[in-house]
Amino acid sequence: MSTSSGDGPPQDEVRAVTTAQLTQVADNGIWGTGASVNPDAANLGEALVAALQGNTTQNLLPRDLRRLTDDVLRVATVGFPWIRAQDGTRLAAHTIRHNSAEPRPLVILPAGWTPVGWPLFEYAHLTLALKGYHVLAYTPRGIGLTVNIPGHGYVDGPFTSGGFIDVGGPNDWADGSSVIDYAQEHFAPSRIGFLGESYGSGISQLVAANDDRVDAVVALSTWGNLATSLYHHDTRHLQAVAVLLALTGGPVERKFDEATQQILADFHANQNMDTVVAWGTERAPEAYTDATNDRGVPTFISNTWHEGLFPVNQVLATFNRLTVPKRLNMWIGDHAVPEGPGLTGPLAGPTGPNLAMAEAYAWLDHHLRGEANDVPDWPQVNNQIMFTYETRPGSGTGDDTVVTPARREPRQTWGDVTVSTERWYLANTGAGRRDGSLTEEPAPGWSRGFIAGHLTEATAVDGIVATGKAEWNGNPKTYETEKFDRQHLALWATDPLPAGADPHVARRIRGIPEVRLTVRSSAASTTLVAYLFDIAEDRTARIVTHEPYTLSDLVPGQDTTVTWQLQAAAYDVPVGHRLALVVNSKDKLYSDADVEGSTTTVSSPPGEESHLDLPLG
Repeated sequence: MSTSSGDGPPQDEVRAVTTAQLTQVADNGIWGTGASVNPDAANLGEALVAALQGNTTQNLLPRDLRRLTDDVLRVATVGFPWIRAQDGTRLAAHTIRHNSAEPRPLVILPAGWTPVGWPLFEYAHLTLALKGYHVLAYTPRGIGLTVNIPGHGYVDGPFTSGGFIDVGGPNDWADGSSVIDYAQEHFAPSRIGFLGESYGSGISQLVAANDDRVDAVVALSTWGNLATSLYHHDTRHLQAVAVLLALTGGPVERKFDEATQQILADFHANQNMDTVVAWGTERAPEAYTDATNDRGVPTFISNTWHEGLFPVNQVLATFNRLTVPKRLNMWIGDHAVPEGPGLTGPLAGPTGPNLAMAEAYAWLDHHLRGEANDVPDWPQVNNQIMFTYETRPGSGTGDDTVVTPARREPRQTWGDVTVSTERWYLANTGAGRRDGSLTEEPAPGWSRGFIAGHLTEATAVDGIVATGKAEWNGNPKTYETEKFDRQHLALWATDPLPAGADPHVARRIRGIPEVRLTVRSSAASTTLVAYLFDIAEDRTARIVTHEPYTLSDLVPGQDTTVTWQLQAAAYDVPVGHRLALVVNSKDKLYSDADVEGSTTTVSSPPGEESHLDLPLG
């Protein structure tokens, strides 16, 4: 990635793009190792930009990519302006303006939370231009690479915008309006849409709620409520914030103003959380759905079941508040994994077209260009069912490869996803049995304890993005339940489940599970993390969903009954498998209030029987 200042990438740092790198981008999209930016995707974007600028003597692009840039340059003029925000902050931008005089719609793309800035999605910008749109991409304020060069201080990369990161706050809304002002002056667009990935998606929704010139929104891997994304059930999502901070492109003191630095410090210290929640709520599209509804802004949302940064339930809450034309696509995987390859490279990937992006473009085509496609007939919701893909062993990698994508289930509304609810009661299974059972009848009068404060093999992910990317590519994490340390967790499981209406499926989990537990701790606080697992005949398991809950100000030894929702899921449990509820006290994704060595006890008193409510579809 480029590290020098200026109005374009230093050409000696942009590598020629190879066919092998294109294949890698098609497989991995924006993500490299762990939750880092894919260097091949970044280089591809910057090579496309360099070719458009025409200021390189190198042959950076293979034939198909040269044809792409040549086709755009034949019909449009590209620019790389700096747009002045209302407060004078300079925003790094990129424009593609069609040369013909007839009015055209414009797509504005705020970049994601990435040190690369807007060039990471240059392939998408060119794709939109060839579909007939004017295009304006920009890097939100403060986002982009800022490096410390010894003897020269901090230097911004060529696509880094000025100012401090406002995390989707009022400055970002105002910047969106400034970008629209610029677009109206230079493009005179017939209609205006916003398309954003991750950070850009939240900004897109917020600008649309605050500026009536926005005609449609596509929000990919987005958030609905920033507050509940990062702090819910009195539990802080520490790893999510750590991943985000690592992707800003520079140190905290250079990227955030003092007020935001204090918010981050309070979050990490678990203090002044009311102020932190108010700050996050101000940045929540959910808080402005009335404005979005009043303006009737068609809104397309795409997310993942095992989303590690912005868990799905808060997006569902926002989606359900919208009364505008709307669409929700839910996919296997984690943040930006399904749509990333289609944003950074061709729509045709290794297993066929990238439907996450193809449908996003169709949404814009209908609502901005008036194309008579099938968007008006789409149901509001289309859920991909976890791990229903067909795979084959990869060549020499040890991993499987997806041959046929996982099945999708359209539903007219989110309310149609869950048809019924099945209650499973937690029960003991008799003396000498290490695990409890899930039964259909209440089973009061027992208790099971475990020692709190220890990580266990029952964990949500090995790593944010990495585990979800493996899921998407046909390799969901396998858990060995024999390694679950029963000293530090408790497990309740059903008997092997028989077939339902489908001879191959025992349960069709569809929607938001809920758990009620009566608990007591030997300490004044504890954290509970509930996981729902599918256990196969060989005692290996796959995770369906999970969610933490933190209890404070407890009276040691006194029972407390607590009910909370796990994250939504769409999962088919195979015949002969068992469903298991696992509860421990610690997951590396989250904060916890455990006192190491204390004991957490789950019980089921009469009238307050502990149970799991399972949504079925």
